[in-house]
Amino acid sequence: VQLQASGGGLMQPGGSLRLSCAASGFTLDNYAVGWFRQAPGKEREAVLCISKHDNSTSYVDSVKGRFTISSDDDKNTVHLQLNSLKPEDTAVYYCAADRSRPHTPWCDIVLPRLWAFNYDMDYWGKGTLVTVSS
Repeated sequence: VQLQASGGGLMQPGGSLRLSCAASGFTLDNYAVGWFRQAPGKEREAVLCISKHDNSTSYVDSVKGRFTISSDDDKNTVHLQLNSLKPEDTAVYYCAADRSRPHTPWCDIVLPRLWAFNYDMDYWGKGTLVTVSS
């Protein structure tokens, strides 16, 4: 069972990157997948999440309208499209998966409540570094 995050790199402000989170050993159909980031000297934060039962959920106001999350079921992969990048988006980006339940808004309702109690996602991928600098 593995999650593999890729696609990070160095980008100028205003540029775009697409991060990918590929799962192996299990299918993402039954999982909520979240992207998280940790900037230097800061705590890790949840950015966006997607599941079959509540589409996508954004947790960070500063990325709304710039970042989008999508799933490619055929490739068992979740993508994070980063547009209009800013220097403050510089961070290590991680993807993580959590087993969800049918007909339950896992990203929108369940996970935020569980995180309040230091709940950990089921699987984590290694991070991919995004650096935004001119």
